[in-house]
Amino acid sequence: MDWQTSADTVPSRFVTEAEARTVLGKPPASGAWRDGDRPGDRRFAELGPLDFESGGHLPHVRLAYESWGELTPERDNAILILHALTGDSHVVGQGGPGHKTGGWWNGIVGPGLAIDTDRYFVVAPNMLGGCQGSTGPSSFSPDGTEWGARFPFTTIRDQVAAQTLFADALGIDRFFAVIGGSMGGMHALEWAVTHPERVARLGLLSAPPVTTSDQVALNSLQLEAIRIDPQWAGGDYYDAAVGQGPHRGLALARRMALLNYRSPEELNERFGRSWQSEISPLGDNGRWAVESYLDFHGNKFTRRFDANSYLVLVEAMNSHDVGRGRGGVDAALERVTARTVVIGIDSDRLFPVEGQSRIARGIRTSIDADATVLSSSFGHDGFLIEHEAVARHLARLLAA
Repeated sequence: MDWQTSADTVPSRFVTEAEARTVLGKPPASGAWRDGDRPGDRRFAELGPLDFESGGHLPHVRLAYESWGELTPERDNAILILHALTGDSHVVGQGGPGHKTGGWWNGIVGPGLAIDTDRYFVVAPNMLGGCQGSTGPSSFSPDGTEWGARFPFTTIRDQVAAQTLFADALGIDRFFAVIGGSMGGMHALEWAVTHPERVARLGLLSAPPVTTSDQVALNSLQLEAIRIDPQWAGGDYYDAAVGQGPHRGLALARRMALLNYRSPEELNERFGRSWQSEISPLGDNGRWAVESYLDFHGNKFTRRFDANSYLVLVEAMNSHDVGRGRGGVDAALERVTARTVVIGIDSDRLFPVEGQSRIARGIRTSIDADATVLSSSFGHDGFLIEHEAVARHLARLLAA
């Protein structure tokens, strides 16, 4: 769960008038990438049918993905990178045709960087249920209309099942490393527990062993913000005119989420009691600077994401419990055989470091006795911003 784009992961700051003008126009009914749009750097893996834990079924699943570097003839240098809630496969690269934002880990992945694409074959799929090329609610069903609210209830394990089919399609039996942050860390942990023989190294950043009741409660408010928007129309809004989709509910959900991704210290330091303009917010209809900041990013988000996908993915996050049906968390973690580094952020109020510590202590093959805790004022999003520190520990993992 994070901002997930290079434009959003910079430290919080005032919104300029020029930036505010970029979101003055009406947003589309959905910000999803759709068939017929320019693919950019995306490629597509057609994976066939998929049965879901809940009993749902898709007759055909496709995952969009991007890759960098070359796979060795032995297929032993592949690194799987798994993105967070609102991310996508565009880990590296610029924004432009086909990509509304630049790569979200440009400082980590690339030639000569910590995840060195001159040495490793790096691959990143957009998760099942997403809206950037993989099969999700905005995809067309066999009846020629979007899946919408009919999309099957999806769990973290369903998404990993799709990623497993994806790895099979690429002919990769064992990953040199599986690395994920936030929701992507949930996927990475599931990979290491479900398929320990296929994961040689495991990198987990700012991810918990379970989604707690507190986190489900916070998520429930975001879900309701979308569902009470009249323009959501029960999930059937794809034919709505520009400006007539559930953008108000989606923007509000995003604003709620952003408060969990940054720390109180950063927001207080960056904005203080500042006004957005010379008009006072004390009875004169002016705005606090932090309000304008949240509004801007909420409105910007509606131009690159889909409301139904947001619902599906947040519900999937709520499903996360690595110990479910496995005798509990500790028993599940004992299944992991990968050399592991677990990284947390000391100011993370979404997934506090206690969760990362529990994972690190429970995996017998952890390189460290406990989680590595990075000091950052940026809260949960620190794993997307603190490139130097994150790179240092990922390099240590890959050298293990």
